[in-house]
Amino acid sequence: MRQALVTGATGTVGHPVARLLAERGVPVRALVRDPARAVLPPGVEPLAGDVTDPASLRAAVRGCDAVFHAAGLPGQWLRDPARFERVNVDGTRAMVEAALAEGVGCFVHTSTTNVFERPQDGPFDESELTERPLRTAYERSKQRADRLVAEAVGRGLPARIVHPAAVFGPGPATATGLNRLLVDLARRKVPMLAPGGLAVVFNEDLAEGQLAAAQAPAGSRFLFSDRFLELPELAALVRQVVPGARVPTTLASPSAWVYAAAGELTARFTGRAPQLSFGELHFLGSELTPDARRARIELGWRPTDPREAVARTLRAFGVRGPADN
Repeated sequence: MRQALVTGATGTVGHPVARLLAERGVPVRALVRDPARAVLPPGVEPLAGDVTDPASLRAAVRGCDAVFHAAGLPGQWLRDPARFERVNVDGTRAMVEAALAEGVGCFVHTSTTNVFERPQDGPFDESELTERPLRTAYERSKQRADRLVAEAVGRGLPARIVHPAAVFGPGPATATGLNRLLVDLARRKVPMLAPGGLAVVFNEDLAEGQLAAAQAPAGSRFLFSDRFLELPELAALVRQVVPGARVPTTLASPSAWVYAAAGELTARFTGRAPQLSFGELHFLGSELTPDARRARIELGWRPTDPREAVARTLRAFGVRGPADN
């Protein structure tokens, strides 16, 4: 690669991608809204712009032969759900058009695992996309963005699409999402666990997968997932790293839905995200089990030991276990 652009380089997914590229000698630009405040890896050049501002993207993409599009709004709840559409769909559309206009040689898009058909129980792979609209505003926005990129391949966009499980790992920002749950478990701030579980992937491993996917044929799709963990298993993993942590009791499913309903009602008035949303309950209850066999075989992808990955994540956010002292 002669020059790469990374969107979302200040986030959990994009930051290690930008770092790995820079460490391997690739000149890297990071699209950021405020270059003066952006926390980026050494050697990464901040460039002012925003995926919701198409006019800023042509200049950012110009001269790049690779684009890693990792920017997006994650999560399952926003006071204004239309923001998912503006950032995840319209932002991706603008990036696609800029990449096509500038003749980019490689476009790696970060999608999600939810876009695939899956059996009633058991693992699924990249073989079949679902045609039905997904259940939450976030999931539908990622589904539409995925379709935009796939359709652009037919227009000449050399896109590879990666589908990570729930991502955790060190980052430059405050712990959010799964990182927040890990930190709160380590600090004994989680009174009860929601029912269900989730497939997970360490962000450093995902970044290695992103760079490997860039070398695959255009149109390729790859799932990246280490393993599926029920939430008590995740809490037990945290306790292995921080022995003072505990494994909270799991809420019964009816109680969890009542709790989520109360939280969502309160959130309408406060504007603050509920501790547990309907979307999160739906996601955890879906128990998605992606099979990353293709990435392992075709890309030689190998995930980090989960205990080591959790320990590195907690250290990054100031939580240390006995082995760190």
